[in-house]
Amino acid sequence: MGGFYGQLVSGLIWLLSAGLAAWSSPRAAIMTLVVGGFFIFAITELLLRMAGARASLSAANSLRELGMQVAFALPFSMLLLIPVAMYRLTWFYPGLMILLGAHYLPFAFLYGMRMFWVLAGLLIGGGVIIAMNWSDTFSVGAWYTAVTLLAFAGIGRTIAQREYRAEAAQQPVAADGAARRR
Repeated sequence: MGGFYGQLVSGLIWLLSAGLAAWSSPRAAIMTLVVGGFFIFAITELLLRMAGARASLSAANSLRELGMQVAFALPFSMLLLIPVAMYRLTWFYPGLMILLGAHYLPFAFLYGMRMFWVLAGLLIGGGVIIAMNWSDTFSVGAWYTAVTLLAFAGIGRTIAQREYRAEAAQQPVAADGAARRR
């Protein structure tokens, strides 16, 4: 699926957090993002199963264990955001954007999709630029990240569908004339 469901769930949680940051309170926005973040994997797995898609990496993928390591790296590194937000609350989202971008770097190898390098670069670069230039507005990083994640949900799905069609077109035709399905 090209990371579609994971990016979709993440993007929607960031979107909700951005809305709360703009129209409610920083505390509600931060709590929504942090607590919601703990459910991204479970919700993504549920959506994959409901769609009938494979919900795990292939057993042949030698990087399967990397997924678990990557999953725990982000929550542990988020502890850095406590002193950052205490120093300057408006650096919370840019700081998390940088951590999230770094979190996506191994996905390029894990899933074999270079688009995750681009996503990581946009999040890391965006976090730095927002912290340096627009740190007077609390919610701007949340809006940027929500839009970026939702856009990459669509991009990833498009890439995966294109690759699937290309693979299907190259599969040999069975004896009865029907194309083999995987």
